Amino acid sequence: MKILSKGEYYGIMKSEHNYNGVILSEYNYLTQQTDWHYHENPYLMYVLQGNLYDNNKRKQTACTTGSLFFYNWDEPHFNSKHSNFAKGFHIEFERQWFKDKQLDLNLWEGSRLINNPNLHHVLAKLYFEFKCHDDYSQVSTELLLFQFCEGIDSIQFTNTLDEPKWIHKLKEVLHQTNKNLSLESLSKELGVHPAHISRAVPKYLKTTLGDYIRQIKVKNSMSYMMNPSLSLTDITYMCGFSDQSHFIRLFKMYIGMTPNQYRSKIN
Repeated sequence: MKILSKGEYYGIMKSEHNYNGVILSEYNYLTQQTDWHYHENPYLMYVLQGNLYDNNKRKQTACTTGSLFFYNWDEPHFNSKHSNFAKGFHIEFERQWFKDKQLDLNLWEGSRLINNPNLHHVLAKLYFEFKCHDDYSQVSTELLLFQFCEGIDSIQFTNTLDEPKWIHKLKEVLHQTNKNLSLESLSKELGVHPAHISRAVPKYLKTTLGDYIRQIKVKNSMSYMMNPSLSLTDITYMCGFSDQSHFIRLFKMYIGMTPNQYRSKIN
């Protein structure tokens, strides 16, 4: 089985930056299906465009545009491409980097999708710095990497023993709909009393229900921002925002800049 060494991926590299043990890179994916392989280091793949499948010995996972997937360093897998063109943004961590920064590598066990919207927001800022690549990008990138790693425990790579089973269903409902939701409608769909939902949400989602929904909508907008043919008005309604000013205000609140400022660097 092939072992891909540091900074090595299938596809054509568009650009790459190395920040003291962390490699950020952007690739065009050309191969319809890769060989079985595993990587020397753990890394994140953000799908900028196209549809892919990750296949390992346990399952097949669809990685559509906007998906963020974590690959463990020692897990064999292969990728298959299900669109004419696909590209991705990678963040690869040398294992020594975790030791040097006194971070727990065990929190990164297991390859899987990352759906936590707050971590997607950090990822968006990292990609912005990657595209800027100016005199201030290195210090910004290093701080954002710390922020990402410190928040990794909130995505619960391992199953939380005391987490109610309906929390997973709640997350699925919130991630899969753009409709306005009420506590009453969620209660009926989940079969859980509103009081249980109100007590559990801050504990397991780490924020309020309204804030989590807003974070998801901004997260979903990021993949559409990669498509220059879509206007802000298009993206506003595709993500379920009430109007464009509301979208711009929330995007700036979570990402730290307006959608147009973000787009000016990434496209």
